[in-house]
Amino acid sequence: MTFDDIEKYLEDVKRAINAGRYRVEMNNKRQDNQNLFFNYVINEEQRKQILLSLTPMDFSEIRHNDHKGYEHELLYVFGKDVNLLRRFGSGAEKVSLYIKFNKLESRFVIVISFHKQKYPLHYQFK
Repeated sequence: MTFDDIEKYLEDVKRAINAGRYRVEMNNKRQDNQNLFFNYVINEEQRKQILLSLTPMDFSEIRHNDHKGYEHELLYVFGKDVNLLRRFGSGAEKVSLYIKFNKLESRFVIVISFHKQKYPLHYQFK
């Protein structure tokens, strides 16, 4: 993947987000996503702005979907450092986010992961 490839991918993702053609998974299998909103004060608009602020410099890797029947799907992983207000305690904290997308052929974007990084990411262009 080149820098330009990732830039094009992000343009498509941002177009879908701006058109409201996206969702962030918040089901029971995505407890880490739920925990971010439990531990930090973050609303839908802030989350959207974080997604729209991603650049190719935030790109880490492309992974194959490991769910049965979806192995053909490519998932793009990004990381982003943001300042978030702690829900419990005081002040803000710099949080390194792990963000994983699935951009469907229908031009709909599923944000599979949107949570605090568990492990440091390796960035392709930094």
